Amino acid sequence: MSENLNKENTNNPIEEVSSKEVKKDFQGLLGSVKQFLSELLDIRQNTDLEATKEAIIADIPFKGHTSWILICSIFIASIGLNANSTAVVIGAMLISPLMGPILGMGMSLAINDIDTLRRSLKNLAVMVVLSVLTAYLFFAIFPLQEESSELLARTKPDIRDVLIAFFGGLALVIARAKKGTIASVIFGVAIATALMPPLCTVGFGIAIGNFEYAGKALLLFGINTIFIALATFLVLKILRFPMVRYANSKRRRLIARLVSLTALAVMLPAGWIFWGVYQEFKFKSDANKFVLENVTPYKFTKDGRFLKDLSVLSYNRDTISSIELIFMGNEGVPDGVVATWKSNMKNYDYLNKSELKIIQGSKSNESNQLKYVEELYTSQKNELLGKDEKIRFLESELERLNKLNAKQIPFQEISAEAETNYENLEYLAFSNAIRTDFKKLDTVSVFEAKWKRSAKRVEILKESKKLHNWLKVRLKDSTILLTEIIQD
Repeated sequence: MSENLNKENTNNPIEEVSSKEVKKDFQGLLGSVKQFLSELLDIRQNTDLEATKEAIIADIPFKGHTSWILICSIFIASIGLNANSTAVVIGAMLISPLMGPILGMGMSLAINDIDTLRRSLKNLAVMVVLSVLTAYLFFAIFPLQEESSELLARTKPDIRDVLIAFFGGLALVIARAKKGTIASVIFGVAIATALMPPLCTVGFGIAIGNFEYAGKALLLFGINTIFIALATFLVLKILRFPMVRYANSKRRRLIARLVSLTALAVMLPAGWIFWGVYQEFKFKSDANKFVLENVTPYKFTKDGRFLKDLSVLSYNRDTISSIELIFMGNEGVPDGVVATWKSNMKNYDYLNKSELKIIQGSKSNESNQLKYVEELYTSQKNELLGKDEKIRFLESELERLNKLNAKQIPFQEISAEAETNYENLEYLAFSNAIRTDFKKLDTVSVFEAKWKRSAKRVEILKESKKLHNWLKVRLKDSTILLTEIIQD
């Protein structure tokens, strides 16, 4: 009887109807979500293919008014970079006509238009040469040639520049394709992708003879150009822009091959650049994590200091990358701790083959420390421009070491003169001591005088006072301390 009940339960028509309704409702929900997303993200319906193509082609030519607008925008950008004015640089980017030929390149590759591709490449080359020449003349003639932070920011392309160029290009071509072009998007992309400042920096680098600056800035411009063109190519392919038709089938095949080769020639450097900047990004990410987890927590017992802001992370794609850590003060990092750090580097994926360099100022005297910090300041001033905190730190470090350097004692000369002038003096010792009034630390010079046992107490007190005054005058330091050892 129980078996019959079970069979009746499993074959309950009400439950079957209920499950079918749930399944039907779920499918309906998925269909509604799919339709909503399709309506939200679909850009084909509101795209004017012919108007978009005509607008892009119209922006490719470079002559007359366009050339003068470019020259003026280059001058404005150069002045803004030289004056370290972000607002002026943004203004120059808004009026720059550099974007036209780049969009033309991407479109011509997408629709197999060899003639438009040729015009785009020619106009882009003319624009680049004119821009660099204008910037070069400005910086060569203009008397102020300071390496501002705005200029130097264009000499270090990284993965963020790749992403900005690609997504900026996507936004730009989508805005261009929309019926009733969104002008604000075009202006925003002009600012975000920043095509103009790198070319100005190329001219600046050539003007001052620093071809490393010029090369890195040109690389940044190349990244922006390639990835904007790539984004244009992809969007127009998705929108299914019609391919250019050729009457001669043989010519059509030849042009298709030429365009495909050109597209491949653009894609390969794009992939190579992206992989390189990605590897550098991962290396620096792991290096910063390593420093934060291993080096920063280390506590000095005396006055040692880890100069984190001046540590150098050097990525090298072809050889060995390195992490250079800089320490100053009178206390060094023990060799055992350094060995542990080197061992821990193996726990980070992108630091396995990297080298750890430790620079310790404690292993040299104050004069050498001062020299090193000055050299460091000179070599890294380009990194430090615009970074006020680092500059203040370096200045305080230089001031501290200058004070220590000023207190350098010519002890050999002092001891020889003291031996001649004070016949009861058995020996003279010297050391630097750190003194505090619980508000600040100060370094003072301390001399220790040991007097002969045969000397009388009255003579020792007199000569000790005389010796102390002589040391202050001789070394031009009123803070000098003198301690006495009198033998019984």
